[in-house]
Amino acid sequence: MTGPDWTSLPVTVAGLGVSGISAARVLHDLGAPVTVVDGGSGPGLEARAAELRARGVTVRLGDGDSLPEGTRLVVTSPGWPPGSPLFAAAEQAGVEVWGDVELAWRLRRPLAATGEPAPWLAVTGTNGKTTTVQMLASILTAAGRRTAAVGNVGVSVLDAVLAEEPYDVLAVELSSYQLHWAPSLRPYAAAVLNLAPDHLDWHGSMEAYASDKGRIYQGNVVACVYNLADPATEALVREADVEEGCRAIGFGLGSPGPSNFGLVDGLLVDRAFVPDRTKNAAELGSVADVDPPAPHNIANALAAAALARAYGVDAAAVREGLRAFRPDAHRIAEVAVVGGVTYIDDSKATNTHAAAASLAAYRPVVWIAGGLAKGAAFDDLVRGAAERLRAVVLIGEDRAVIREALARHAPDVPVIEAAEGQTGAVAMAEVVRTAASLARSGDTVLLAPACASMDMFTNYGERGDLFAARVRELADS
Repeated sequence: MTGPDWTSLPVTVAGLGVSGISAARVLHDLGAPVTVVDGGSGPGLEARAAELRARGVTVRLGDGDSLPEGTRLVVTSPGWPPGSPLFAAAEQAGVEVWGDVELAWRLRRPLAATGEPAPWLAVTGTNGKTTTVQMLASILTAAGRRTAAVGNVGVSVLDAVLAEEPYDVLAVELSSYQLHWAPSLRPYAAAVLNLAPDHLDWHGSMEAYASDKGRIYQGNVVACVYNLADPATEALVREADVEEGCRAIGFGLGSPGPSNFGLVDGLLVDRAFVPDRTKNAAELGSVADVDPPAPHNIANALAAAALARAYGVDAAAVREGLRAFRPDAHRIAEVAVVGGVTYIDDSKATNTHAAAASLAAYRPVVWIAGGLAKGAAFDDLVRGAAERLRAVVLIGEDRAVIREALARHAPDVPVIEAAEGQTGAVAMAEVVRTAASLARSGDTVLLAPACASMDMFTNYGERGDLFAARVRELADS
């Protein structure tokens, strides 16, 4: 279906969120007859529907299950699970289902300089995707390339491939949802940062989740970048069908062997994209060039560097790009030091894997944890962090799951539970006061909840903002 006659191709867009609206606008501008379906209702959706209807797009609210008559292609928003009745109806009718990433891949335009579309350097993983893609974009910019962090972060991937001024290369963050619906995707080089149980309610099993992550390696041209500390990522490389000559490139925090990236005496080192990699290495920067220099963030930097080097970026640009990069808010961000206690906002740590990485960077820790657990188990997390814990402050709807894991694996660690029923600023004020009373000089108070936030806060951003605000009040008192 590459390059179809869109004017004779009725398309159904599933979902009236950001990606659904973007897809509907693009398809309508291409001349396709577009119908948007969404099972929801309410003033917000009605307002979005009205904007699309004014453009001539048909919008059907309150029914996201049935396939509109005459549909020949479905373009879905990433969050719609594969078991949705709409997709079952599409399969029965022999209608393909694409995601917004698949649509963008099909709509790529050749660059005047090369005659080929801009290459994609793609990143996925359970945690660290956004930071790694932003680091990669910073490195590519330092190398003089016109680029952007796109996909599940920053610029919409559809907007990027259709930009009036084309990009030289794209740094693309891809979620497991997006990869599931992108069968034609063939990145120039790609990385899977790590794999841990997440979104299993959507995928149905860890095997299905890992399989969708592994799609990012299909058809890679130059390099499949994997995590030496996570054998599951290497297994995905072994299973991938890649272009002849594509190489497996590992990254890790130890001294690198040939074809790998790693650390030597505090330096970031490339032993993959150098002449005679059995004997030589290239210095790409130092640990001090990475902000913040937490172990998992250094791993992110090595993965970004590997993708950039696969694309041909020189070592000096890698160093310059890493030095210029500044992480987004709520990612292991130091808020303040009060009375010798360091307060860290890692509200973005919304699952156990992310929280484990954050906890590994500090000791002793007063850990603020809890929220919506999304079905996760906490035994491995608590077992691994137990010796680092000074105390724990629990919040949120699913706190009992964490409390029980603490009782099993860290029974001597004091655990204080915030009052139930409180939300927002009131709840966070109590949490910060309690954590401060438990911490000693030299400790870190770490907000790394390992849970989603929507039981008490609008999102993880609000949770982190309120934490930072209460800590600053503490500093000013």
